[in-house]
Amino acid sequence: MSKIYITRHGESQWNVEGKVQGVTDTPLTAKGIEQAHELAKKIKESGIKIDEILHSPLSRAADTAKIVAEENGLPLTLEPRLIEQNFGEFEGHEWAKHRGVFHEAKKQFACDYNGGESMLRLGQRIYNLLDELKARSEKENKTFLLVTHGGIARMIHSYFNSETNEEFSSTNIANCQVIEYCF
Repeated sequence: MSKIYITRHGESQWNVEGKVQGVTDTPLTAKGIEQAHELAKKIKESGIKIDEILHSPLSRAADTAKIVAEENGLPLTLEPRLIEQNFGEFEGHEWAKHRGVFHEAKKQFACDYNGGESMLRLGQRIYNLLDELKARSEKENKTFLLVTHGGIARMIHSYFNSETNEEFSSTNIANCQVIEYCF
């Protein structure tokens, strides 16, 4: 049985400001950089077998991935499909000002947030990627670490687990938390 690991980028500026980031490219904070170093150390000390790191093109994920790769001597590959979901009108949305609105919107799978990317389209790109990685993992005997975003982690979780719409929209991953899935 092959495995895959996922992690979310370190803390970003908009995480601190309580804003929906989506495809908006916001940098890591000093704490986010430290979290990435802690993640690299945790991976090294845990003995987790990782053969390749794939990462989102957004700087908060790319910078996290680079730190982990450098400190563990692992190859690093840019994977454009790991980019965060485009949340359209919700990009820059402040959680505290509109409690629950974005949470409810995430349950509308065909909605593209007025110019963003629907959950259905997101699911297609992430499920296709996971199908490809499963085949590569089995053929090449490789284990991958995906360095990505909260929305992508939510979709990856749904690939491996049956969920209600409420469970799906409530699924979260902490910055630099590592989750293991088995294909």
